[in-house]
Amino acid sequence: MNHPSTIGRPAVEEATAATVVPEPAGEPRSTRLSAEGVTLGYGSRPVTTDLDLRVPDGSFTVVVGANGCGKSTLLRGLARLLTPRTGAVHLDGKEIHRYPSKEVARRLGLLPQTQVAPDGITVADLVSRGRYPHQRMLRQWSAEDEEATREAMVATDTLQLSDRLVDELSGGQRQRVWLAMALAQRTEILLLDEPTTYLDIAHQVEVLDLCAGLRLSRGYTLVAVLHDLNLACRYATHLVAMKDGAIVAEGDPAEVITAELVEHVYGLACRVITDPESGTPLVIPRASRATGAAPDVPTPLSAEEKEIR
Repeated sequence: MNHPSTIGRPAVEEATAATVVPEPAGEPRSTRLSAEGVTLGYGSRPVTTDLDLRVPDGSFTVVVGANGCGKSTLLRGLARLLTPRTGAVHLDGKEIHRYPSKEVARRLGLLPQTQVAPDGITVADLVSRGRYPHQRMLRQWSAEDEEATREAMVATDTLQLSDRLVDELSGGQRQRVWLAMALAQRTEILLLDEPTTYLDIAHQVEVLDLCAGLRLSRGYTLVAVLHDLNLACRYATHLVAMKDGAIVAEGDPAEVITAELVEHVYGLACRVITDPESGTPLVIPRASRATGAAPDVPTPLSAEEKEIR
């Protein structure tokens, strides 16, 4: 593949989102990606059993739950990296395993939890590999590939790293480069397994702003696994909570996240208040004796509760 050593197209618009736009209430949700009755696992050990999930089109769906609950396993099943023992994953109305691999990659992008770059590869070369699904016998590197690669690097703030070797980068820089490669695919469905791993808080917000911007400006559908529950609440339009391989709740974060749900899923005593910046749920862990427990302050009443009283 002919690959440019210097990416030289004009910058495209960078979309960010300070607030989450909710999905229309009361309308039936269409879905290009779904799991129906899937059992997924490794070896003889099942991780999820008979699980159903419909990813709303145009949503930022975030999957949360304690370590080992099956979040990443579910994402691997949606990405066709795991074959269900029972049930099926459907993409655009067809069982995903019936598509050729390259066709799946033209419809669905993936940022895996762990990545291994070839030795001696530069950032520009790695990001350009996101265009591989679009290459054909009679269509090699094109102006569109050049534009998509540069756009992805600008969006992830990695353009200045173009000529650097990937194995010389910090963990946070490498994570942004891998995200750029996924964006270069230009798929309307993007699966992200812990995309904020290794990133400091500023870059976590930048990456999630970018993801939210893709949904708002281009109508992308995103499915992400996140560990930070408060960031999940801030950015998700559809939240999926998992425990022991099962989905225990899903929907709008404001309806899903309660103190009872958090304690059930994570075993964490907490208060849930409204984030003063985003208006989304904010989980505050109860103080422990080791940190000096604060007096038990009642949780403020919501507007609806005040009206009832």
